[in-house]
Amino acid sequence: MERLRGFEVAKGFEDKEINLPVRKTKYSAGYDFEAAEDCVVPAFKPGIAPTLVKTGIKAYMQDDEMLCLYNRSSNPKKKGLILANSVGIVDKDYYGNPDNDGSIMFAFYNIKDTDVQIKKGDCIGQGIFEKYLVADNDEASGERTGGFGSTNK
Repeated sequence: MERLRGFEVAKGFEDKEINLPVRKTKYSAGYDFEAAEDCVVPAFKPGIAPTLVKTGIKAYMQDDEMLCLYNRSSNPKKKGLILANSVGIVDKDYYGNPDNDGSIMFAFYNIKDTDVQIKKGDCIGQGIFEKYLVADNDEASGERTGGFGSTNK
């Protein structure tokens, strides 16, 4: 069977009982991601960096695809969690990068005034594979040299 797109456990998480993302219903667009470990997202204070919540998952896909990371619809109201980047974009060449093997993380801010506990296995967000287009005369030729936040470095 040809591998088109999917998920694998990233290096360093092989023995941590990580569940691959799944769609919960027949017509769900998103694959539900779980936290790979317990963590705390602190209450928001100006200047605080977002908390990167590890999933232990990496994604492979076709050349003209990306994986978009979205928040759970219940997270802002129930837990006060919002994505720092609104939508995370996982590019094809993030997979297997030398820094972190393509391990996907969700960057959260907590807009409540109390810390939020996330437990290993909690559903934290969803990923949707999407096609993208390139502009006429596109000449992108750079190659990824690192992991999270490494574009243009």
